[in-house]
Formats: sequence, structure tokens, C-alpha cells
Amino acid sequence: MLLEREAELVRIRAALDAAQAGDSSLLVATGPLGSGRSALLCRLPELVDADTRVLRANASLRESDFAFGAVRQLFDPLLSATGVHKAPGATTPHDRFGPPTLTGDRPTTGTGGALADSEAVQRSAQSLLAEAGAGEQPRLLILVDDLQWVDGPSLRWLAHLTRRQHGLRAVVVCTLADGDHRARHPLVREVVRTARDVLPLAPLSPEGIRTLFTERHLAPAQDAYARAVHDATGGNPLFVTALRRALGDTGRPPTAELPALCPAEVRDRIAGHLRIQPQPVRDVAAAVAALGDHSDPTLLAELAGIDEVGFLAARRVLTEAGLLAAGREIRFVHRVVRDAVDACQTHAERERSHNAAADLLYRCGRPAEQVAAHLRAVVHPGRPWSATVLRSAADTALRDGRPVEAARYLRSALLHHRTQDEHRARVLVDLATVERAFDPDACERHLTQAIALLHTPGDRAAATLRIPLTLLGTPSATAAELLRDAAAALDDADVPHTEPAADLALRLEARLRHSRHETPVELESSADRLRSMGPRPQLNTVGERELVSVLLWAGTLAGSLTGEEAARTGNRILEREPATAARAHTTLPLVMASLCAAESVRGASSWLAGDQRTRRMYAPGADDVLQCAERAFVLMAKGRAAPAREHVERALSLDAAHWQPPAVMSLASVAFELRDPVLSERILAHARYRRPAGLALGATLQILQGVTDAQNGRSRKALGTLLTCGRQLEVAGWRNSALFPWRPYAIGLHKRLGEAEAALRLAEDELAWARAWGAPTSLGRALRLKGWLLGGDGLDLLREAVDTLRSSPYEVELARTLVLLARRGGGPEAAALLREAAEIAAACGIPWLAERAERDPDSTRVPPSTVLTPSERRIVSMVADGLSNQDIANELGVSCRAVEKHLTSSYRKLGVSGRRELVTALPG
Repeated sequence: MLLEREAELVRIRAALDAAQAGDSSLLVATGPLGSGRSALLCRLPELVDADTRVLRANASLRESDFAFGAVRQLFDPLLSATGVHKAPGATTPHDRFGPPTLTGDRPTTGTGGALADSEAVQRSAQSLLAEAGAGEQPRLLILVDDLQWVDGPSLRWLAHLTRRQHGLRAVVVCTLADGDHRARHPLVREVVRTARDVLPLAPLSPEGIRTLFTERHLAPAQDAYARAVHDATGGNPLFVTALRRALGDTGRPPTAELPALCPAEVRDRIAGHLRIQPQPVRDVAAAVAALGDHSDPTLLAELAGIDEVGFLAARRVLTEAGLLAAGREIRFVHRVVRDAVDACQTHAERERSHNAAADLLYRCGRPAEQVAAHLRAVVHPGRPWSATVLRSAADTALRDGRPVEAARYLRSALLHHRTQDEHRARVLVDLATVERAFDPDACERHLTQAIALLHTPGDRAAATLRIPLTLLGTPSATAAELLRDAAAALDDADVPHTEPAADLALRLEARLRHSRHETPVELESSADRLRSMGPRPQLNTVGERELVSVLLWAGTLAGSLTGEEAARTGNRILEREPATAARAHTTLPLVMASLCAAESVRGASSWLAGDQRTRRMYAPGADDVLQCAERAFVLMAKGRAAPAREHVERALSLDAAHWQPPAVMSLASVAFELRDPVLSERILAHARYRRPAGLALGATLQILQGVTDAQNGRSRKALGTLLTCGRQLEVAGWRNSALFPWRPYAIGLHKRLGEAEAALRLAEDELAWARAWGAPTSLGRALRLKGWLLGGDGLDLLREAVDTLRSSPYEVELARTLVLLARRGGGPEAAALLREAAEIAAACGIPWLAERAERDPDSTRVPPSTVLTPSERRIVSMVADGLSNQDIANELGVSCRAVEKHLTSSYRKLGVSGRRELVTALPG
């Protein structure tokens, strides 16, 4: 399929029509590599009728030394044609040329004599053309492909022919490659000068590409897709057809995103073209491949080893050949050109090129990453400055938020510094510090290697502190052993009692205590350690703040502190810590979790606002997930549900591998309050990606799964999950219900299942803990739950809950309690309580609670026809018949997820939390 060559074909047809009247001509089609010159020549025989004889020759580099090789290709069909006979005594073309026999590299006559005289051959060829045009086929179409590779004698004959075409009625069409050094040969230029018309072959347009892909895929290609292909290939027919063929093999439609393909046949074609170019052209191409696009011409010329004039000439050749983009910028038109340049070089040549590029860029003072890119491409650079440059490049990549790239630089630095000394240990420590963000196992392995090379206990302790802090998880056996050994060595060594040494000891103690935070004895020991520091422990150094953060977390978990004490100590830590986004591997998430449990929202919110100002943009990683989770929790604690959900969605869009337990706990807390089972299931799916990381993550996921099961009507299963979780937490000594709210949900499920005594026992335990902790939201919730269970006898508890919750930042809990108090208490104050609850719920963005508060207090049930859609009423009626979600989905022919969404909407509209309450609310 020949596209967008209509103009050239029209001009060739016009030349053929003129030849019929005796006006012969020469036309030359030019274009860069892959422009379709040969395809155009192959198409021309289809344009002529039976009255036109077609002669064709295909020149090539290997045959360029055979004298009259192109001429023989043109006339071999005539010499072997049965219509050419030798009359008695006449001379045939065979006699004039002689049957060709090749000896070595030179053609000889059939009798073994010397090479035929050039002028005699030219006269014979001319007379042969005259004989060919004198028969029944008066017009001649002579096609010569790749004129630049035609042998010298044939070129002289062509030049002679183009000057003496009168009476021949012939059209000669030649193709000539742009950017080929042989195109500047004097004989080639002499032939081209006699051409009547030069036909430059332009690249394909986006519309032509669209037509080509539509024909291949039998489906219309989108305009945007065609433009993307045009941008990727420059419209070069060779690139376009190769890309089309590669995409066809994948079976992808022409509407999908364009992949970055480098077809092997294109690479080999370009590599073959480069191999036959002069050495300066190949050197410039290798320099561009080594230094990369947009490089300085002066550096490229120096790397190629040529002067400015030679560089400009080589650049012009590569540009004309369609390998370099036209314009001021020096860049390859496609990455496949770079692959072709590499294919032309041996491994040793590539190493020499990168070594020379590294030396050149280092001497010119270029940025470290530019030099390091070439150092990484060689195995043994042997330069004293290579490791320093690679470490500097790693620092730059780390500052830019590219830890994986920084790790690659540091691994190369290890290859360049093989001596087992302290310098290698420093590189290993830097590498481990980078790897802890994405590969903790490699981090521990490299730190183990580094510690063995360090001599002093202080250096070994400092290196050990680079082990990623396993927040709320169980550290590996290797990490725990390294921490114990470092702490013991630091205690036993005769280290001067200096501030750095004391700080190292405190930081090691903090990590050792946190590694045992799932042990009740350790929690009690940590509480005693914190009390021994006094009501205002010292927080001047990093070690003091880390240790107090760990002790504060232990006291929060066990409930050995009050909420007020936790808030006071946590806020003092934040006052001395800079607001930074890089805190996922510090103890600060423990402080934030303690403050959130103590409901010190103002201090946490202020600190997070400063954190946000230090970050210009999001960069995927554990720090961003943590920031999204903490901000979502704080916003939810302020009753701002909509922006809190936005941060949860942002966290869900990030890589699940970066979800650490503190972030999961915060996100789960938001999901609890939003009462959205679909959102809860998405969080569960993300969080389960992480490998087992200890009790904190496991308990959080158990509670979230139990709440989700309860919302989907699986009450008994949900209760079993929550009670199992509660037993595990009690064994570990974790009593803080603000962090792990299994009891409030279990109380509701016991009540729903008719287990009033069990619900009341849990409610009393929850209230006892909440009074000891003292945070208003937790205490108000505990009072509401017990008042709800006691029925009419619980009005005083409900009123106490309202009074307590008025000092809480989380106004949603106040709205819930106001609604319950209005329903239970009735009387003239009920309408005012419901109105206040509706205003609070609307302001907080909780529509289901606002609808519940706006109902008539004298009627606790609303006819389904006023609040439910027909689909919701139908599903609810099937729930009342005892069908499961899967049974309903099968009956209606929809997905189980669709049933769950309709049920969730029904729960919200009717203000119920599960299937049992739903059926009770709709007795009809």
C-alpha cells in the first residue's frame, strides 16, 4: 500500500506521456533512509501498459566494483529474450557484450580476454536500447535503484545516456539516498544535474498514518493515536510500517496507548546503513549515543576526535539520512537509532566510548549525574575519583526523591571500590540508608557487611541506627541481633561520656524497647521508665525525643497514661521537631498516633500544616501515604468528612507496598466513621498487600473486616472476628480503645444479636477504660453506648454524654448522641436536639445522619416509598425473606457488588447499621 505518493506518480506519468512523443527525460527520487524510495520504484511497472518495456537495475555496495554491473542488470532480460535473434552474418548483443564470466573481482569477456572497451560497451548498450524501442513496445521505462551505489562505468553510461536520449522515447527513474557519502561522487552528481525533475519523498502525515493503521487493523484509528505514531516516528515510512507490524503482533487495537517499541528489523537496517558510512560519521553517531540527546556540539566533536568542520559535515550527513532530528538540538529521531549505534560497536568499543565521555565530562566540571551515567556503563573504570562522583550523584538523586536511582549509583560505587576498608563501609551505610525506603532486607544485609568493617563501637552503633525502624511491627531477627550487639558493645566499651555517645545509647534503647512493644512486661517497664523522667522529661536531643516517643506510645497502648498526659508530652515533642515530610522511618508517627488517641487535634493539625508547607509536590512513597492518612484522620476528627475522604482516596492511589501500620490505622479509623463498606474493602485490599507486620496491623485489619462484615449483614461472623481481636489485644496488654475500637462495635453486634448481658459487660469495661483515659470523644461514646443499652434507665448517661461531647472536636459523635437522646427522652426538648444534630451532621458532611435527625421525633419509622428507590425496596424485601447477597445477585442477574451498594444506600437512608435493623425498620 503506497500512501501519499500521488504527486510523484502524477509527475512520472506525465514524463511517460511526454516520452511517447519522443521527449525522453530523467527523474530522480530522493529521500532519507526508510523514506520508501524502493517501494516507489516497485510501484511504477504497474502504471505502464503493454506498450512499454520496463528495464530495472538494483545497485548495491557489494557490486559497486563490478564494471557495468548495473548495465548488465538492465540488459540481461533483453539478451535472454527469445525475441532477439541473430541473423546470418549479423552481430548480436551477446557478441557486443560477450557472455559475462567473473574472475576474481573483475568481469571479463567470455573468451577470457581483457575487459571490453568502455566506449564500445556504451555504444553497444545504446544500440541495444534503440533495438528495444523499435519493436512493438516503443516506450522504455528504465529504473535504477540506489544510484549512489552504481559502479563507475555504468554511471558513465547513464550520464552518456541522459545527454543523448533523443529519439529513444525513454524515461529513466533513479533513486538516490540522502545523506550517503557516495551521493556526492562526481559521476552521481553529473547524472543528477541532467535530471528534468527531482522528487523529494516527504514523511507520512498523521492522516496517512491513520489510513495505514485502519487498513491493518480493520478498525478506524483515532486521530490522537495517529498523531502519537507520527510524533514517535517522524512519519518515516520504515518506522511507521515496522511499528504497525509490531503492534499487529501484539493484537492491540489502534486506540490503545502507544507503546515504546524498537523493532529489530529497523535497528538492523539502520545499523547496516551506519556500517558503510565514513569513520567520522560513525564516530559522531557514537558520540551522540554516548553523551545523549541535547549535548553540546563542542563536547561531541571532542569526544568524536574531529574538528568543528568535520563535525558539522558528519552531522549534516546524519541529518540528511534521517537519523538526527533537524534543528538546533542534536538528538536522534528515535531511540531505535541509539540501539543501532550500539549494535555497530563491540563491547570494548562501547566501554572506551563511555570511559572517554566520563573523562571529558569530569574535566569540564559537568554535574555528577552526567559523569556517573557513563561510569555505570563500564565495569572497571580505574579512576580514583569515580566512587566520589557516584556518591555525589546518589545524593542528588536522593534529594530529588529518586531513591531507587540513588541506590543504583551507590551499588556502582561499590563495584568501583573493592578494598575492604572503612571507605567501603561508608558507601555500604549510605546504600543501606537509601534502600530502607524500598528494600528493608537489602538494607539489613548491607548494614551487616558495613558493621563488620567499622572499628569503633560508636561507628557501629551509628550504622546500626540506619536499620529501618519497624513501626508497630516485629523487627527481623537480624535487626534485633544487630541492635542488641550494638547496645552491648557501646555499654562495655570505654567510651568517653560525651553527648554524642549518650545520644546513641538513648536511640538504641528506644529501638530495643519498641521492638518488644507487644510484650506486657515491656509496656510496664516502659511506663516506669517514663515516670522516672519526671512530668516534663528532657527533649533537647534526638535520642531523648526518640526514647520519650517510644515510651509515650507504650503508655498510650497500655492505658497507663491519661489522655491529658499523652497530649502534653506529645505536643512538647512536636514543638522541638521540625515539620518535615520525611518521617516514615522515625518515631514521629508514634507521637502523632498518641496525639490522635488523646484527641489533641489542634496540635497535630498545626504540625501537619507545617509539614505540608515543606512539601512542594507529592512523590510516591511511605511518607506520602503516612501524610495522607494522618491528615485524613485529623480532618475526620474535626468532623470534615468530605476532605478526609479525599485524602483517603489519594492514599489508595499510591503504591500499596508503602502502606505502613501507622498509616493503615489512621485510614481504618476514617473508614470506621464514614461507614462505607466499599471504601473499607478497598483499604483492606491495599493493606493486605503488606507482609505480616505485627499485632498492630493485624488487629486493625481484623476490626475493619469485622465492621465491613457487620455493614454487609454478616453480624455473627463480624462479632467473632472482633472478639478474637479483643482477646489478642488483651493478651498483649493493649487496652486503648481509641486506637483499636473493637469493644464499641462488639457492643452493638451483641445487642443486635439479642445478647444484652454480654453487650452490657463490654459497655461497662469500655466506660471504665474511657473514664481512666479521659479523652472526651472516647468517654462520650462509652456513655452513649451504655445509655443506649439501658433503655429508659440510661437517660442520665446520655445527658452526661452530651455534656462531655460538647468539649470534643469530633462533633459527629455529639450529633449521634443528640439524636439518641431526642428519641429516648422525647418531650419538648426533642425537636431542638434533633435540629441541632441535623445542623451538625450537615456541616460535617454526614448526610445519612442529617436525614435521620430531620425525621419527626414521634415517628421512628418512615415508609420505604418516601426514602428508598424501587431497586432498593426490591432488594430490601428480598433481605426480609432471608436471602443472602449472593442469592439476591443471582436472582436479579446483577453483581454482588451492586447488591452491596444498594444495601449500603438503604442503611444510610434509614439510619441503620445492618440487616437485622433494616428488617426491623421496615416491618411492611
